[in-house]
Order: sequence, then structure tokens, then C-alpha cells
Amino acid sequence: MATYVYRFADGDKDQKDLLGGKGANLAEMTRLGLPVPPGFTITTEACRAYLRDGAVPPELRVEVTLAVREIEDALGRRLGDFHDPLLVSVRSGARFSMPGMMETVLNIGLNDASVKGLAEFSGDERFAWDSYRRLVQMFGKTVLHIDGDRFADALDGKRAQVGAATDVDLSTQDLRELVETFKDIVRDETGRDFPQHPREQLDMAIEAVFDSWNTDRARLYRRRERIPHDLGTAVNVVSMVFGNLGPTSGTGVCFTRDPSTGEPGIYGDYLPNAQGEDVVAGIRNTLPLSELEVLDRPAYTDLVQAMRRLETHYRDLCDIEFTIERGKLWLLQTRVGKRTAAAAFRIATELVDEHLITMDEALSRCSGEQLTSLLFPQFDPHAETTLLTRGMAASPGAAVGPIAFDNAQAVAAAEAGTPAILVRKETNPDDLQGMIASAGVLTARGGKTSHAAVVARGMGRCAVVGADALRIDPVAGTVTVGKTVLHGGDTIAIDGSSGEVFVGDVPVTDSPVMVYVSRGLEAGLEAAGDDDEARGLVSAVHRVMEHADKVRRLRVRANADNAADATRARERGAQGVGLCRTEHQFLGDRRRLVEQLILAGDDAERRAALDALLPVQRQDFVELLEAMDGLPTTIRLIDPPLHEFLPDLTTLAVDVAVARERGEADPHDEKVLAAVEHMHEQNPMLGLRGVRLGLTLPGLFALQVRAIAEATVELRRAGRDPRPEIMVPLVGSVRELQIVRDEAEQVLREVGDAAGTTLDVPIGCMIELPRAALTAHRIAEEADFFSFGTNDLTQTTWGMSRDDVEGEFFAQYLDNGVLTISPFETLDADGVGSLVRAGVEGGRATKPAMHMGVCGEHGGDPESIHFFDEVGLDYVSCSPFRVPVARLEAGRAAAGASQDTV
Repeated sequence: MATYVYRFADGDKDQKDLLGGKGANLAEMTRLGLPVPPGFTITTEACRAYLRDGAVPPELRVEVTLAVREIEDALGRRLGDFHDPLLVSVRSGARFSMPGMMETVLNIGLNDASVKGLAEFSGDERFAWDSYRRLVQMFGKTVLHIDGDRFADALDGKRAQVGAATDVDLSTQDLRELVETFKDIVRDETGRDFPQHPREQLDMAIEAVFDSWNTDRARLYRRRERIPHDLGTAVNVVSMVFGNLGPTSGTGVCFTRDPSTGEPGIYGDYLPNAQGEDVVAGIRNTLPLSELEVLDRPAYTDLVQAMRRLETHYRDLCDIEFTIERGKLWLLQTRVGKRTAAAAFRIATELVDEHLITMDEALSRCSGEQLTSLLFPQFDPHAETTLLTRGMAASPGAAVGPIAFDNAQAVAAAEAGTPAILVRKETNPDDLQGMIASAGVLTARGGKTSHAAVVARGMGRCAVVGADALRIDPVAGTVTVGKTVLHGGDTIAIDGSSGEVFVGDVPVTDSPVMVYVSRGLEAGLEAAGDDDEARGLVSAVHRVMEHADKVRRLRVRANADNAADATRARERGAQGVGLCRTEHQFLGDRRRLVEQLILAGDDAERRAALDALLPVQRQDFVELLEAMDGLPTTIRLIDPPLHEFLPDLTTLAVDVAVARERGEADPHDEKVLAAVEHMHEQNPMLGLRGVRLGLTLPGLFALQVRAIAEATVELRRAGRDPRPEIMVPLVGSVRELQIVRDEAEQVLREVGDAAGTTLDVPIGCMIELPRAALTAHRIAEEADFFSFGTNDLTQTTWGMSRDDVEGEFFAQYLDNGVLTISPFETLDADGVGSLVRAGVEGGRATKPAMHMGVCGEHGGDPESIHFFDEVGLDYVSCSPFRVPVARLEAGRAAAGASQDTV
């Protein structure tokens, strides 16, 4: 029989799958002897059983009773006691931190009778009624699913009625009246009274946590973060300690280092005379943690010691929630803290310098996704700006967009192609959809540990919080600062690194990290100027990238179709070109040259078309090979879906029909129409393209091979070191490759003999069809190398056209769990990945030392890179912009890093 309840003393930090993140870390802190209130964790197994059966396992109620009684005995209090009541909190706690999960419910166990006992125990009647008010409000919103605005409006109304600036200014009588008002709201909304039995409150809250696993916002977050839907959540039941027992009490959240910048030190927010969620809810602006040292030095000293102990134990930035009850420190939660991309690199390298982690561990803690965010532009420091206000810099970055006040407006702006800035008084879990859709988040309330700040950092969104000069009226659709009034849809710009908010658009410039990866360390430091924070970041990124390049096994090439792309890729550290798509060299005005070749009616017309193409192709290859001098450059022979180089059939047919009707028929147009009708394909992506086109259009591939050969000769004579590789596309049969290879080798010999040199150019093929992967052992007989074209391999394996399906049914497939992410974005390791593995094993069974890489866009995807390293490819190739990301992830793969980062 499963054990569904674990006391805190029974678990540890390595049991997150069973106890969830909160439960595992509460257990770990208990084991370390830190001041944790007594409590227990209900396991994720209980949640899965509940979701499976639709009912709480009978054994769970018994185990909860035993655990509650142990707490009662330890503290000498009883749940619901009329004189000295035990109160508990109930919190969700999944394996991964999930903003979409149920909010905490505090003070469970209070009712009309025990509130008097709490007043007697505490000697503070106001505190007791404030706690009861909070319970009814939290329970009503979170467990009974009553619109939270009903309670918030009633609270605001009471404050306005009595002239109270904040909740703390409400009197005992005000709070008594609020409790009755809140209970009336519960009765009106649910048709029943607020539950008075403490055990009923506890059981209902536990079931509400289980139910919250499948809320829309929780499922949305899991889809975005690719968290499995079948994990379930744990439930943490913790005896209450009270931060709202007057000026010697309070609550706060702290970090052992700045989660925004990575700067060492003590960072956090503190609220005196406050409870639980007041800090993260952002309903009152907080004090900096340094103020606690003034208010209560002994508690501050205890907290600093606990922070140091936890950071040393976890060897990482720790995020800690705490409460001080009349001078006594209690730790309510810790976890390895979320951090911005900039902080991730700085913290990793500083922990190495402090000898807490190795460089391999530092590398494992800095992801390609985080590096990508550091490459985005930032506001031009020299631009003229109109400052609107300042808030707290909560999550770095620069974001510009129209103002949106709610989820619907934010989503509509994103769908229109102009992501908005979500502007709110404060955010809560209901705003998750809007935060995902937005370019940035701006709030009037809250600190660096508010919901908006924490969630934005976790998602890599720019955020400015606590801009208390803002007067936000979402009903009227206005934001007012002084005499400035902005409306929904007006453009603003927010700087998550400085906390500044600007009116209108602000131009952007390359970030110092982007300058570094393009031009080197000195240029990056110069771009950072006198900004010590920026200089520290550039240096940290350099150290991590240098180590990644040192340890990685995979080489990184780039997909580049011209010299400009190749130069950009080389600047970013590319070690060659893994894919030059020669059909891209014939777009625009050059398209007619290929059209003439395809539509040639006889050998003479075909020869003329080829003669026109040769010098153009040769010059393209000269420029490309010169840009990649000394590095391998894989040139794919032309692979156009035929329709891309032919006139549109419908348009052409209409034009010819109209001309015939007018008696103005053009013989050339008639000829072209006949040819296009003859070659028209129902599915061009699976038709006459790739090697098939090369075999049916005599001279086409030979022309390209000749252009490559002549470009190579020309560059060698100029003292250069060109290293071309010829790649044959869409091979499905070894015989196809054999025919092309024979022709290519003949051309190479002819050009080499004429120049008095030997052209030993590798000839390989793309593996982009399932048959090619499954017969790789045979194809390898004629191939010098393989390059896996995972874009087409995904299309042909799934039977999906990427361009068609992503706009049609992918959204539904992601919603209903058929897919967790597009297989065109991250490699489908089970399906397409099995074919890649089969191709590698088959090819190397024939030629053990055969060189292999991947040139689909998956070559720049972090998760896919780890798979390619594991199956033994030699290189990945990706777009020039993603080269630094691929270098980093290839290093992380070699260092054994998982894809889980913070």
C-alpha cells in the first residue's frame, strides 16, 4: 500500500518527484536543523490517484489525521480549539515551480469560535480577526472559486469608508464587519455558509490543490514549459506562524544573490505586520531587506546565517520565504531560485571563483535559451527619450509595444503581430496568458519578488514592477502619471535593467553580449563602457563560452547561402558551412535563368540556359568559399520544389485564355503554358525536386559541380584554401547517388586536368527520407559523408507539410496533448530521432569513420543538440544567429548537463 503522507523529517531534497519542490525542500531544511514550522506533505501519488479515480483515496484521510495529531501533540494545540487553536496553511507544490497552480490558503482552522481562542492566545484581538478575514477571502477565491474581485472590492470599500490608507490601518471592528461581509459573499456565490468545521476546511483545501493541477492556466503553463501532464502535484500542510502579530512580526522573501543581475549580496523584500502572500501578491509596496536589520537586528542576523547555510548546502542561488513572529524567525520555503539570463552567467562563474562548483557545473547552469535572450537588442543609450516614470528593475531586457490592460488585449496584440506591454496594478496567476503573449510587463505595485517579477524572470520577459506613480484604470482604459494620460494601444517602452518607463518608441542597439559574440571580448567590453554590471556579464559569458568550446565534441557549422551569411556565421564562431542552399541563389531576378532551363524545349535551348547560369554560379561559389577560407563548406546541389521556379499555372492559364479571347495569343505564352501544365504537380514537395530533378534535367547538376570546381581552382591560384563539399539532396536509393557521383567525378577530373591540379572534393548526400535512413548502410557505399536534413525528414516521417499544418491544427494538437511542442522546432526523438539513429548506425557499419552532421533547423535547437551529441554526429549546422547557442549547448551536452535550468 502506498504511503501518501510524509512528515518533513522523513524526506529530503532529492524526492521532488514524490514530494514536489516545496515539500522536498521543506524536508531538507528540517534535516539541516533550520527553523521550519511542523508539517507534512501529501505526495504526488495521492494526487494522481485522486485524478484517476475522481475521489480522495480512503487511506489518505486516515494518514492526514495521524499527521495532524502529531503536530497537535508537538505544539500543544488542537485544530479548532476554542482557547489555543492550531492553524495550518495549505499550499500546492509540484515537481516544477508552476505559477498556474493554486494559491496558498492560510489560517485553516479558524471559525466563529476559534477566532476568539486565537485572540486569547495572541493577546491581540485585531490580529485574530485579520487572520479570519484572510482565511475567508483566500478560501472563497481559491477553494470555492469565487471571483476574487468581489472580496477585493469589499476590502477597498471598507478602507475608503473608514479612511484607511492600507489594510494595517483597519480597526478590529472594521475587520469583524469585513468577515461578515466576506461570509455573505460566500453565501451569495455558493448557496452555503462558509464551512465552520476545521477538518472540512482542510479536506476541501487539499482537494482544491489536486483540482488545480488541471486548471486552464496550469495546463497552459505546462504546455509552454513542456512539463508532462501526468506528474501531479503534492500538497504541503504547515502549522501557521504569524507575521501579522504587530510591528515585531512580518513576512518576506529573500535571495542569496540578486536574481536580476547575479550581484552577490542580500536581496529581498520585507513587510512588517503582514502575512504569507502579502509580499508576492504585491498588494503593498515592500521594504528592502536591509530595513529589517534596523527593525529587528537579531532576526536579521538569524536570517543571514540561514541564507548562507542554504546557499552553501545547495551550492546555488536560493530563494527563501520567511516569517518573523514576534522576533522569532521561521523559514517557510526555499528553492534554487529563478534568475534572469544575465544573472545565470554571473552567478555560475562567481560560484566557480568561490570554489563551490566546477566549470562543468557552471556550464550546465547556463542554457542556450538564456544566451539567446542576451543577444537581443537593448535600448540605444544615446537615443532621445521621454521618461514617464521609474519602477523596480525586475527582469532585464528592452520591450516596446502598445499598452494592454488584460489577457484579451495582450493576446489580440500578439496575434496582430505587435506584442503588447501588459500594464496592471499587480499581476496574479490569472494573468499568465497575457504575460505569455506580451513583450513585457509593467505593474504599479509589488517588488522584485512579486508575482509579476518572479514569473517574468522565469519566462525571460522584460518586467518593471512597483512603479507606484502609475494610476491605472483598466475600466476607463487609461494610465495616468501626473498630467500625462495614456490610453490602451498607446506605445510605451520599458527597460527591465534600469526600471525606466518611456512614452513612445525607443530605438534599440546591439547588446554588449551580441557585440562580444560577433567581434570578440575586447569589443564586447568596449561596448559595455563604464557599466560594471555589463562588463561583468560580458566577462562571465566569455568564460562560459570558452569552456564550452574547450569541452564540446560536436563542431558547429552554419547554414549560409551567400558570402554575407557566411561572414556573419564565421564571426560568431562557425567552423564551416553545413548547408548552402543553392536554389536560394536564384530567387528574385535570377529566377528566370532556372525557369529557362526547366522549360527548354531542345538541347540548344538547354545549353544556352546552362551557359548563362555557369558564370553566375561560379561567382557565387567564389565569394562563399573565400568567406569560409580554410573551413569546410558543404554546397547542396539545387533542390527546388519545381513550382517555385515556374509561372503560376492558374494565373498563366487565365492570361492565355484572355489573350485567346481577344485574338492576341502569344506563341511563347502558349508554349510556356503547355510546359507548365505538363509539369504541374499535385504535391510539389514530394515531386520533381532534389536528385530527381538533377537526373531528369541533363546538365543541371554537372553545371553546378563545374561552377564549384572552377571556383575552387580560381581561389587556389589566388593563394586561398577553399574546402568545398558537394551534397546531393533527397536521395532515397543508392543508385541515384551513384549516377550523380559518377557524373560529378567526371566533371571534377576535367576541370582539374585543365588546371593542372587534382580536385579531391568529398561527395555526400542528405538523409532526409525515411528510406534513406533505413538503407544508410547501402547508401554509405557511395557517400563520403551524410548530413541529416531533419526538416524534410520530419515532414516525410509525420506526413505533414510544415507550412500547411502549423497554421491549421497544431494549436489544437498542443492543447489536447497530442504534441507538447512542434516537431519542426525540437526534434521528435522517438520517431524522427529513431531514423537519425538508424542512419548513423547504418552508415558507420559500412564506413566506421564516416563524417556525419545535421543541417536542418534542429541543428540550432538546444534540446535537439543534446540528442545529436548522444547519437554520435560530428557536427550540427544552424542559422548564423544561433551559432553561439549551438556552441554553448554542444558544450553543455559534453559536460553532461540536462535540459532543466533555472
